Amino acid sequence: MMARHPLMLIGGAIVATVAVLAVLAPWIAPFDPNLINVKWILLPPSIEHWCGTDTLGRDVLSRMLYGARVSLAVGFVAVGIAIAIGVMLGALAGYVGGRADAVVMRATDMVLCFPTFFLILAVIAFLEPSIWNIMIVIGLTSWMGVARLVRAELMSLRHREFVLAAESLGVPSLRLVWRYLLPNAMGPILVSAVLGIAGAVLIESGLSFLGLGVQPPDASWGNILTEGKDNIQIAWWLSFYPGLAILITVLGYNLLGEGLRDALDPRLRNQR
Repeated sequence: MMARHPLMLIGGAIVATVAVLAVLAPWIAPFDPNLINVKWILLPPSIEHWCGTDTLGRDVLSRMLYGARVSLAVGFVAVGIAIAIGVMLGALAGYVGGRADAVVMRATDMVLCFPTFFLILAVIAFLEPSIWNIMIVIGLTSWMGVARLVRAELMSLRHREFVLAAESLGVPSLRLVWRYLLPNAMGPILVSAVLGIAGAVLIESGLSFLGLGVQPPDASWGNILTEGKDNIQIAWWLSFYPGLAILITVLGYNLLGEGLRDALDPRLRNQR
């Protein structure tokens, strides 16, 4: 399938490469990411330090490899929380309908009134900065699109023949939704999840850049960029390499999501 969809092939290759580098970081990182050496302060890229060093003499490549673990962890956990909440609320609204639909949709509209990033900033300001708080807050503020998507999918499937036949046989509602309706809506949910990981990576990087995310000495692409901002004129590599990593990773997930959408949407398949 991937061979027929070059976007998915390219995006999948990028995502797989980043994931492998993140998993193997303890074995392939050339130095300890938190190793301070005053003799190495702000060294430019070289054979020994491929991406240079930072203001404390730490190897930037090693910190970026470990930062990839943070970014991917935040992306997967946050999106997992958002998908779980969105699927439950969307299924409730789409299958039950009536007052349940009205309550869920009004709650969704109310949360959508607030810009997501500023809502996250407001919540994070009252919590202790930590990787787990970031994961939970991003997940709790990112479910709205999934809920609306699942609601629309279930409403379109609600009166199909196979659903009516299952209802006539007395299949319980919970089993009907879980076994028959949600599997038929998994394509759009999967695409939304992949694109959501890209958004979560960007949000985590932005929070860490502002000092509200991963706290030093732990490495993340965002807090490496913060050092780059303060030394942009004398240490360009502190901004360039983590910025490039964020760009490539987000691009990879977006390409993978677009490729999956093209592959899983029957209307688009028929146009080819």
